[in-house]
Order: sequence, then C-alpha cells, then structure tokens
Amino acid sequence: MPMVSASVRLASLSSGRLDMTEPMNHSPDPPVRSGIGGTLGLLAAILVIAGTLVWVLLNVSAVVSAPAGERAPEAPPAVAPEPPIADADAAEEAVHDATTSSPASSSPVPDPAWVARVAAATGIPERAMTAYASAALAISTMQPGCGLGWNTIAAIGSVESDHGRHGGAVLGTDGFPEPAIRGAALDGNGVQAIPDTDGGRWDADTVWDRAVGPMQFIPSTWLRWGSDGNGDGDSNPNQIDDAALAAGRYLCASGAVAVAEAWRAAVFSYNNLDSYVDDVARRANDYATRAG
Repeated sequence: MPMVSASVRLASLSSGRLDMTEPMNHSPDPPVRSGIGGTLGLLAAILVIAGTLVWVLLNVSAVVSAPAGERAPEAPPAVAPEPPIADADAAEEAVHDATTSSPASSSPVPDPAWVARVAAATGIPERAMTAYASAALAISTMQPGCGLGWNTIAAIGSVESDHGRHGGAVLGTDGFPEPAIRGAALDGNGVQAIPDTDGGRWDADTVWDRAVGPMQFIPSTWLRWGSDGNGDGDSNPNQIDDAALAAGRYLCASGAVAVAEAWRAAVFSYNNLDSYVDDVARRANDYATRAG
C-alpha cells in the first residue's frame, strides 16, 4: 500500500512502495595538467565527451520513435455515458453542488440498455457500470468543466477492488460488496500511520484507519468527500454508488482533467505512485476502446 497523507489521500489495496533513490555522489573533476600530457588528456576528454553526446542523441531518438505501446500511457479521453432516462432538468435538480457539510446526492440513472451493452463489451459488472456512469453524469452536472469520463472512475474501481469483487467479494444489487472490502491497517508498518478517525464505523477498526469499500476511501478522507450517490439519505464508502460519486468529486477537486498532465495529476492525488497512474490510464483507455 502506498504512503498516504492523513487528510485527503486515499489508499489502494495494492502493496506498492515509493522508490526512495538517493542522489548520486559525483567525485570532483581531476586537475588539468600542463604540457604534452595535458594536451593529450584534453583531446581524450573531448573524444569521450563527443562519444557521449552521440550516444545520448541516438538514445533520445530511439525513445522518441519508440512504438506507442512502449510509451507511458496518455490520459484517457473523457467518455460520457448515454443520457439518463430521467428528464434532463429533473436530473440537474437532483444533483446539487457538494460541500463538506452537505454531501452530493441522487446521481442520475443512465440508460439500462447502454449500461448492459458497455458492461458486456468491457467486462465490468452491470451493477458497477451503473454506478460509474451515474457518477460521471452527476459530475458533468455539478462540475461541467471537469471533463471526467466514466472510464476513469471505472479504471480506478478496477485497480482498487476489481469492481467490488476483491478477495472473492460479491457486489450485491444494493451496491454493497459482501463481505465488506477493507484494506490493511494503516499502522505505520510500511505505510503511513493513521490512527482511527471514525471509531470503527466504516472500517471496523477502532485502533487504526483502513481503506474501505469498492473505491478504497480512508475514513478521514470520506469525512470530507463522502457522497450519497444512490439518494437513500446516507453516504457510505462501502456502497458503490456513493463511493463512485465521491471518487469523481475528489478527482475533479483541482479543476479540469481534459488534458493529459491534469488528468495524471488528479489520479496521482488518489494514489501517489506513477505506476498506479499508468495502470489506471491503460485500463481507462481500454474501456474507452471497448465501449466504442
């Protein structure tokens, strides 16, 4: 599990570690000698430098011309689901701007036929696909300038919990995985130490916090970003509609994600590992391609 901050970071079920590479120590340059020996030495140094420059240019050229599959993934396109069945005006009224004291609620319902088609094409369970599409529709109403696609939310759900199926869990029609999905205790053993902040309400741990639910929210983060995606009057990180909407709001917190750099920064804020961002990008792009 990557290191996380105590306030607004989220944790993954993955066990990656941040690379802590020490800077190289460079020895001082040797003194410049005079006479023939110094001249020969200078010529040799020039030849070495020239050879090094040629090697660098060749390698840079190889990187630039490398096949697309070998490059770091770009940010996926924002792929919007089909419009929901509900009247557009009614859907907009159902979703209000989120604040820390008033969580967002009642995400629009996407077209079931569209959900079934895309779920079959991508391999995402229909119940999870409904949650991701609903969250994207809600975000497009609350924060139309963000440009977040359902495929990004789905990719994070895939990485974090296999769409609510981690460890053999089954995602019910009510949106709750059974059994509940909880990460390792954030007890400082290879991860940041985060003492309990929710009294065990969400993670059943009264000593340490744990990442919770299909989108793996830390309780202290949920306190700020918790959302009511299914409109039942409760915001619960274990419920996939609530968690997907909260994830969308979290990703759009710093603004638009339509360009690659901003998208990667948003996903990096979810989990501070470049390898995590690359994994999410690959999956999101794959979902977009399969969905057509």
